[in-house]
Amino acid sequence: MSSWIVMLMLGVSLCMGFLGLVAFLWGLRNGQFDDKEKMMRGVLFDNVSDLNHMAQQDKKDKKYENV
Repeated sequence: MSSWIVMLMLGVSLCMGFLGLVAFLWGLRNGQFDDKEKMMRGVLFDNVSDLNHMAQQDKKDKKYENV
């Protein structure tokens, strides 16, 4: 394998790693990982109707919090 191929693979992998880091930091800054209770709600409620009911309750709760 020639050295220019190794340098090309190294450059591409560094660029991809940098883009992944930028995407992760963007997600942190925009609140993509803020819902800490999402996984616990999925464990508590088994069927779709229960989850829809909880989603409606969350919307009502958020509406009253903003008042």
